[in-house]
Amino acid sequence: MVFDKIEYIISYVREIIMNIDQERKTSAITLSDMEVFIFPELIYSLVLANIISPCIWKWREDPWFKGIEDMKPYRRLTRLKQYIMDHYVFNLDLDTWGLTTKTKEIARFKSFIDSDTLKESNALFGYEGDKYYFDIDIRRHFGLDKYEGDVIPYWKTETVEAMNAFRYKENYSNGAGECVSLAVLYAAAVFIVARIPLEDIYLMATPLHSQNFIDINKGVLTNNRRLVTKKMWVNGTELSAKSRRALENERVTIVAHQTGWIHTVFKEANIERGYYDNFAKKIKVFLKSDLTSELLGNFLRYSQDIRKCFQLKWPRHGIDHYIGLERAFCYEGGAPYLLTDNTRKKLMAEIDVDEFYPFRMPGRIVLNELEQYITHHKINIDNQDDVDQLKIKFASDCLNAEAAIESLLKFCQVKPKLPQLKNKKFVPDPNPLNIDLNMQRDDIIQYLESRRKDNIMADMCFHAYHDLNRIEADPFVQAAVGRNPVSISATEGMTDQQVIEMVKAFPKESIYEGQGRLAQPDEVWNFKRGDGLEKALLLANILSKRCSGKQRENKNIKIEISPDKAVLKLGTDSKKIVFTSSKGLKKQIWSI
Repeated sequence: MVFDKIEYIISYVREIIMNIDQERKTSAITLSDMEVFIFPELIYSLVLANIISPCIWKWREDPWFKGIEDMKPYRRLTRLKQYIMDHYVFNLDLDTWGLTTKTKEIARFKSFIDSDTLKESNALFGYEGDKYYFDIDIRRHFGLDKYEGDVIPYWKTETVEAMNAFRYKENYSNGAGECVSLAVLYAAAVFIVARIPLEDIYLMATPLHSQNFIDINKGVLTNNRRLVTKKMWVNGTELSAKSRRALENERVTIVAHQTGWIHTVFKEANIERGYYDNFAKKIKVFLKSDLTSELLGNFLRYSQDIRKCFQLKWPRHGIDHYIGLERAFCYEGGAPYLLTDNTRKKLMAEIDVDEFYPFRMPGRIVLNELEQYITHHKINIDNQDDVDQLKIKFASDCLNAEAAIESLLKFCQVKPKLPQLKNKKFVPDPNPLNIDLNMQRDDIIQYLESRRKDNIMADMCFHAYHDLNRIEADPFVQAAVGRNPVSISATEGMTDQQVIEMVKAFPKESIYEGQGRLAQPDEVWNFKRGDGLEKALLLANILSKRCSGKQRENKNIKIEISPDKAVLKLGTDSKKIVFTSSKGLKKQIWSI
């Protein structure tokens, strides 16, 4: 009896592990927002998949990067940034990868996370952040409000190949990708092209955004296609305001690194503690700046609603004149000068004389006087006495000094909501990945192959890489026929034969270079091209959804594969469609 119970328990545990393993593998292939949230190792697996892809290595041959190895690290990054700016656009078309439902996704992952925790942490399931996001109506801001009730977009992360393939879509002339795709692209390219060690690159995911922290100089953030330095972080411009939004208002859900990851929800973390402590320390220093007269000016540029309570004193022909700060800032847009640095004099010379008043504007704080006070008193924002004195200086009939000071302090110091260490158990890999700058692409592929059995990120890398010569077919096929709804909905009004003829007419080229690597059905459909095997799988996905019950069982769709062809068999119709293939897969049969 006891033996039977033990055997049952072992069998049950084994089944759970197998289910988790299968879900992780299929998730590594489709990489939806939800899947990356549940399996935090996948975000770095995609970094590795991009690193072993031939695409980014080819960038090094571009004349734009000639001599980059002789440049200083930040100069290398700016060179890379311009290349990405020129070749990719930010894409937040939530319909690109189709729709699913909250019910379906919650049911799929119910054994991994409870629905209440999910709603508090993921934008697709109810998360709206703090007051800022309620104020701007975050669901409308990101276009989520058009999905009613249970329906949500898949919101998938693209590989570099899929990003490049956007140039084949209508109304796109360059590559494209959403924030996670761009962050992962940057991480791989910073290593391959800018020659920054992977140990200095940290990926951060919040419920609504993803970006990287690069540990060089005083730190650099990637933010979609752009770079943000510590100085830029507090320059008060519209671009810096956008980059500040996520870290000011959201929790950091995942921090991923070559040594592992930490997740705000899960109790175990496997990132090396020393690297995480280094990251936490460096990002906090990056997000904190001393209060100077220049920073005060940048704050007022950033906080447009407060400007109306300030005026600037400026001598004209030896007589002090005054101008409303909101008017003075308007002139920055048409001039190469700033109000907040040593080019102020040149900017003031650009301002029309009729903008000035020969007297103080009643009820407004004189910016120059506040600047002088800050310069001479060296305000410490961590000292309450200094803050109280500053409130007195901010006192005005026009302004709520308490609220203004709170905003100023937040501008000077953003306190990131990082995964808390309380109750976290660090279980670091005793032999973490160690990919160095001296390794070439083939070296890295061989190294990752050798680490697959003992490192989950290395193993999942090849699933994200879509290499069917290196991974088993079942997870890829399961993902293909279970999570590719775009091609299904787009062909609803077409007959089977119309669909077949249309797909057969697509150009015979895969977006994934080389043998073994396959596109998922919706990648073939969205970019209207594919190898013969990819076309066969696309048709299998579409046609299999047109059957149900006994009819579905009788349909018995199969794909017979050999190195140079794929034969799609539609069972009950005794129909056979033969496609040529250059993917070089060994002989096998996929039952759909």
